[in-house]
Amino acid sequence: MPARQRWIAHLDMDAFYASVELLRYPELANRPLVIGGGERHQPVLRADGTRQFARLGDYVGRGVATTATYAARDLGVSSGMGLMKAAQRAPDAVLLPVDFAAYREYSKRFKAAVAEVAPHVEDRGIDEIYIDLTDVPGVHDVLGHDPLGGVRAVAQEIKNSVRSATGLSCSIGVTPNKLLSKIASEFDKPDGLTVLTASDVETRVWPLSVRKINGIGPKAAEKLATLGIRTVGELAATPRATLVERFGAHHGAWLHEVAFGRDERPVVRHSEPVSMSRETTFDRNLHALHDRATLSRLLEELCDDLASDLRGKGYAARTIGIKLRFDDFKTVTRDQTFADPIADAAAILRGARGCLKRVDLARRLRLLGVRAATLARVAQPASDRGNDGARNPGEAASGS
Repeated sequence: MPARQRWIAHLDMDAFYASVELLRYPELANRPLVIGGGERHQPVLRADGTRQFARLGDYVGRGVATTATYAARDLGVSSGMGLMKAAQRAPDAVLLPVDFAAYREYSKRFKAAVAEVAPHVEDRGIDEIYIDLTDVPGVHDVLGHDPLGGVRAVAQEIKNSVRSATGLSCSIGVTPNKLLSKIASEFDKPDGLTVLTASDVETRVWPLSVRKINGIGPKAAEKLATLGIRTVGELAATPRATLVERFGAHHGAWLHEVAFGRDERPVVRHSEPVSMSRETTFDRNLHALHDRATLSRLLEELCDDLASDLRGKGYAARTIGIKLRFDDFKTVTRDQTFADPIADAAAILRGARGCLKRVDLARRLRLLGVRAATLARVAQPASDRGNDGARNPGEAASGS
């Protein structure tokens, strides 16, 4: 009996943070919108009941764009771009503050909706997941003359369930493996559904830039370019021996495999986090002495948020660390390990302050972060079970 066709889906919420904000502020539909401001960029309710929104062109500071609507992306704004640079490209765009509590809530909703249709899910962040559809009823059905009709129908059911639960759209790529599904989910954004088989690799994947392969970063792409390799097809045409010689046995062999769309990684339902962290970049450089009150308040807020993250996920930490970036862009970290795991904000704050005492704070600061590591599972109160908690904002900033 032939082996059952493996079907893996990658689901990516469309411009996730911005889309959540559009549910709250529907009057911003079709307008360029950038998420990344601070509390001072909260909309102001006018006397006539309408809202006054902050204008991106008026922004001054060092913040970055967490995400943007497709209308803003069409103007050249992208995730991770400095807001001052974004303001030059889209000065009339609306700027809103980040609201991670709302995004976590919608993340929880869409993942629960998916699990009702296909329970074998791998969580990859606040706005994306992998789904193993192989054993979902109906996925192997032939509908009419379409041999892929069953898998398309199941993927569409997932999309419908997500929209019903959240009011938001998502894009799904369905292929035989995680590598290709990650690529395919980008093909028809927003609100896309793309199904590919191994026979589609040559026509749909080979023309793409090698940077479309998850795992090939800028440095690897630059090195491949020196060999005249810029597309996935050119990578596939390169002898395996050449890739091994230039990139080493492991990485060279991997490059050869992914060029042909091969990937045997399973969908992993759960993996333990290595650490959790919170950090913030300041609008202006802060001095440890002159801005002590501001820094103390920010440190307390970060520790409170980190404690909430730990509590929500059911962890305590034996190691607490801090991260500092100075005005000369030098980054310093310090850690402190405790005999017993801690999870409450006060204990985290004491650990962070202990780490700060070991740092020369003569220079002004651009960034402050707090990190919890050496994590241990703890029993959760019944009232907290089912709470997804929070993610490191830096890890959850794609919002694609």
